[in-house]
Amino acid sequence: METVLITGGTGFLATRVIAAAQEAGYDVRTTVRHTPVDGVPSVVADLTSDEGWDEAVAGCDYVLHVASPLPAAQPVHEDEVIIPARDGTLRVLRAARDAGVRRTVVTSSFAAIGYGHPETDRPFTEDDWTRPDADIAAYPKSKVIAEQAAWAFDRGAMELAVVNPTGIFGPVVGPRYASSIRILAGLLDGSMRAIPNMWFGMVDVRDAADLHLRAMTSLKAAGERFIGASGDAVSMAYIAQVLRERLGATTPTDLLPDEVVRELAETDDRMAELARNVGRIRHLSNAKARSVLGWNPRPTEDVIADTGRSLIEGGYL
Repeated sequence: METVLITGGTGFLATRVIAAAQEAGYDVRTTVRHTPVDGVPSVVADLTSDEGWDEAVAGCDYVLHVASPLPAAQPVHEDEVIIPARDGTLRVLRAARDAGVRRTVVTSSFAAIGYGHPETDRPFTEDDWTRPDADIAAYPKSKVIAEQAAWAFDRGAMELAVVNPTGIFGPVVGPRYASSIRILAGLLDGSMRAIPNMWFGMVDVRDAADLHLRAMTSLKAAGERFIGASGDAVSMAYIAQVLRERLGATTPTDLLPDEVVRELAETDDRMAELARNVGRIRHLSNAKARSVLGWNPRPTEDVIADTGRSLIEGGYL
């Protein structure tokens, strides 16, 4: 039986990747910062320290590096996000290479692809890279710098593949879920009274997990990156509409003018990233993952409905 290490085992995506790998018959272990994962051998290892990583990767055939530092608030300095993301990725790759791991799959992000560019109607693909020298937030900058460091790393005989998910949604099974889902929760719980003109890609967490396993096992995936998205970018107004039509939910219908968002950003740092992206449509293509890996994600409308239903039925609003 082949052994897979999946980092960040308590995270929303990693939890699904672990379940998918176990169902596929792999011997799975994971890393955690503190609390072990029930039913999965867990090694305490932090992305900011070398301790624990040699133990975590020992005897593994594959590593799926899903863990990623994501700040709860806007950092005082961007290096607070960039350095842990870059150095943590290199720390995992170094341990995996030295342990003779066959292939490592790194979870990057669409944020490493579609930011810092002039506005365009052309869909972004895996050939595009976010420009770290542009006026972008610390998070997308950290993702592109970390991924570029991974590709530049001397991997020896170890293969590398990268998955670049868009916003991760899908059924919620507990109070810990992806930060992107808070957007949808805000439409349902009444805390968002008007809808900003925001557009973004979506992917179901179950499909994202499946994409990771395909990137791990496909011969064609070595040396490649794959956008993980159910389809093209959608607007928050569309998400609210689907929630109304599919679930009978009460969601806002009023649109928040772009200029109001920009005015709020002048006095509220929490609105700064929203103001950077308001009105921006980053079209994208998932054609490569479909054609190369045979990936077949759920339609975006189903992703929205399944996410909303789980929030309502689970009492997480």
